[in-house]
Amino acid sequence: MYAAGMTELEKGPLGRRRGRGARERILGASQQLFREQGINSTGMDQLCAVAQVSKRTAYQHFAGKDELVAEYLRRFDPEVMPTVFDRADLTPRERLLAAFEMPASTPLCPYIGAAVELHDPEHPASRYAREYKTSIAARLTGAAREAGATDPEQLGEQLALLIDGASARTRVLNRESWSTAKAIAVVLIDSALPASSAR
Repeated sequence: MYAAGMTELEKGPLGRRRGRGARERILGASQQLFREQGINSTGMDQLCAVAQVSKRTAYQHFAGKDELVAEYLRRFDPEVMPTVFDRADLTPRERLLAAFEMPASTPLCPYIGAAVELHDPEHPASRYAREYKTSIAARLTGAAREAGATDPEQLGEQLALLIDGASARTRVLNRESWSTAKAIAVVLIDSALPASSAR
C-alpha cells in the first residue's frame, strides 16, 4: 500500500511507487524504443510511459535525454564481440573469423545508429560510440597480432571496417550480408598471415 503522503508524481504512471527498479525500467524502455524507432523519434514522454515512471523520476536518474542515450550505449551488450574475443577454445585466426558469425536477425549496430542520428561528434553518446569502435578495432588488432599478422594494426582496422559495413548493408538491404563479409575476411586474414599460419 502507498504511503498516505505520497503524491501522484512520486507514484508515477499507473500509481506505481518509484523505486530501485525505476532506473532499470527506464534503460529497458530506451533499449526497446531506440532500437525499434530510433533515438530522435523517441521522446521522454513515451519513454516514461513505457517504463511506467513519472518524468520527475526519469530526471532524477538521468539529467536529460542526452545522458540517457549515452548510458543506453554503455549498457548495450552486443552479445557476440566480448564472447568471441574471450574464447580460449579458438585460435586467434578463428576468433577473428568468429567476429563475422552474426545471426541473420542482427540489427544495425546501435553505435553506428546513434552516431548517424545524433549528428554531433561531441554528444556524449557519439564520444562513447567512438570509444567503443576504437576498442573493437584494438581487440581485432590484438587477435591479429596473436595470429602472427605481419601488420596487425592494418588488419584490425580492415576487419573493423568490414564488420561495420556488413552491419549497415544488412540493415539497408534487409538481407544478411555477414556471410559475404566473412568470405572477404578470410582473404584479408590469410593474406596478412605468414604462409605457415594461414589455413
